[in-house]
Amino acid sequence: MSPANPSAVARGTLWRGALAAALVLGLAGCATPMREPAVQVWVTTADRSRLLARDTDLHFATAASLPLNIAVDARHHYQEFLGVGAAFTDSTALLFEQKLAPEARTALMHELFGPPPGIGLSLMRVPIAASDFSVERYSFDDLPAGATDPTLAHFDLGANGKRVLSLVQAAHAINPTLRLIGSTWSAPGWMKSSGSVIKGHLLPEHYDVFADYLLRFADSYQQAGVPLYGLTAQNEPGFEPTDYPGMRFEAVDRARFIAQHLGPKLSRRAGAPLYFDYDHNWDVSESPLQVLDVPAAAHYVAGIAWHCYGGEIDAQSLVHTAHPGFSALMTECSGGEWAPSWAEGLRWFGGTLLIEEGRNWGSGTILWNLALDERHGPHLGGCDDCRGVVTIDSTSGAVTRNVEYYSLAHLGRFVRPGARRIDSTTNLDGLISVAYRNSDDGSLVLLVFNKAQAARRFSVRHAQRTLTYALPAGALATFAWQPR
Repeated sequence: MSPANPSAVARGTLWRGALAAALVLGLAGCATPMREPAVQVWVTTADRSRLLARDTDLHFATAASLPLNIAVDARHHYQEFLGVGAAFTDSTALLFEQKLAPEARTALMHELFGPPPGIGLSLMRVPIAASDFSVERYSFDDLPAGATDPTLAHFDLGANGKRVLSLVQAAHAINPTLRLIGSTWSAPGWMKSSGSVIKGHLLPEHYDVFADYLLRFADSYQQAGVPLYGLTAQNEPGFEPTDYPGMRFEAVDRARFIAQHLGPKLSRRAGAPLYFDYDHNWDVSESPLQVLDVPAAAHYVAGIAWHCYGGEIDAQSLVHTAHPGFSALMTECSGGEWAPSWAEGLRWFGGTLLIEEGRNWGSGTILWNLALDERHGPHLGGCDDCRGVVTIDSTSGAVTRNVEYYSLAHLGRFVRPGARRIDSTTNLDGLISVAYRNSDDGSLVLLVFNKAQAARRFSVRHAQRTLTYALPAGALATFAWQPR
């Protein structure tokens, strides 16, 4: 049957269509736009008014960049990040064992090695026998004068070595991803020209047994459930200290030792630690270059270990340019009373040893003693005013978190081992930066330090989105976010 009024029906149909279209448009216009992921901001200031303090979260938005703009680009990635940490010296182990109550010891270990709110230390150094931060001079195979032990039948970690190992095991239980670098201060005296752990050089006839000595230490840790990630044959091989263990080990001799003795032994072992050469200052970069220039030695070298006490950090890039296939690690740098300023310490540890170290191909930063007491010890010889990452009062057990602690926390808490360094703009009117992409969840972390004498307002731009922030003079800030 035909409709009584076709025109009215048509008008009604048009009206309903228009109403439906209007509703769709209205709903679209009222929809809440997808909110950008929150960007966490954590700040430490030069005046200590904020210490790894969380600031108000920020959000990226569609906005123009400021004249000072840090562009972060995760499409370009570089070296792997291994972690940050310090050294398990004899001094540190003594303080943890004797000066902290059990509950305080457990709490501090979780704070240092645990996930947030812990600071996530994950790359640590272990002296192989005595260093200057020991209370006695010893090796793991000490013998009477004139005796030798070519089979290492007398090898023994002893009380000191076992105390350190126990602390390492406790840290590893908290952080199973912990990587350990073992470093020797001296071969046993009977292997050396001096007949002592003090001064002298390694005798060529003992090269092979010294390689076995290093591997025996590695085996001890492997059997204890805390395998070494890396190994260096000699701490500061260009220096012969007079009052603590040391050993001169020139580049030509190290190259022969690596190529003919240690390297082949490492290559025959499943899960053997990686070998890192040099373990000394930036100012003698020709020493590791001389080793890497010997193909038979370089074949067994994974990277170069660096110290901070001489030269400039761009030595790491110089060596990387000559031999780009080798990694770099900062294996020792200490603060101390020679530089007591907190502000200068933050500039050095945060700006140079974290940001510039990463930008100069460094895969990680290891500072010197994890803990010392209020008298910069205990120790025997060497540095008498060094500072630990934390200070443990020898009377009360009170713990002071030093500038080194907060600097390491700005990376250790946010960037996880396995992350990759990515592109970020640096050297912008005093602003320096380094950025990483975590491999497990794709989150991004940007570390910025303001070297200028005044606050700097800047933008951070990533994936066509921008945020702005004002960083006080001399302050260190971590920005962490999950890109959408």
